[in-house]
Amino acid sequence: MQANNPSQIDSDLTHNSLRGQLLIAMPGMQDPRFVHAVTFICEHSADGTMGVVINAPSKVTWKEVFSQLDLEDASLRGEEPVLIGGPVAQEQGFVLHGRGMQFASTAEVSDHISLTASKDIIESLAAGRGPDDVLLALGYAGWGPGQLEEEIAENAWLTLPAEPEILFATPWEHRWQSAAARHGIDLSGMGSQSGHA
Repeated sequence: MQANNPSQIDSDLTHNSLRGQLLIAMPGMQDPRFVHAVTFICEHSADGTMGVVINAPSKVTWKEVFSQLDLEDASLRGEEPVLIGGPVAQEQGFVLHGRGMQFASTAEVSDHISLTASKDIIESLAAGRGPDDVLLALGYAGWGPGQLEEEIAENAWLTLPAEPEILFATPWEHRWQSAAARHGIDLSGMGSQSGHA
């Protein structure tokens, strides 16, 4: 997604970080890569935005990832799909998980959710040691400085608080509707009129 002129953005969002929020594609989303996408924002600053799409399954399973890393699958979750975290760096794995366990590259994103991109968490998952609340994704979604703010101003996205239940307890195919419904928003009855709640 390209920004037209990020230097002319005049938005409160420029000054307030969306880190730890959900970015929900509005029904009128034009970019086919993000139709019905729900993205968890991991970083949002003047330098740009990085997030992981949490509702786009790939054809790759956890078991296949473990196998590629020569790991035995004791996870009991081997048949689960790995998510397509976004169009950028799809060879790189990203794990969103509940806070508590720390790994080599763990970053605490919000009060309840951390992001890890190091191999040690994959080894822990393969061995069945956890973490229990977890999403495994390949790739991420990225926006340049001011680009996401402009897209929000154009009503491409709805921003809502991220709740662990949506990430870890809601089936991926229900996350788009459920994330909005938890805040009283019915996306099916919405065009692309409103941008944030």
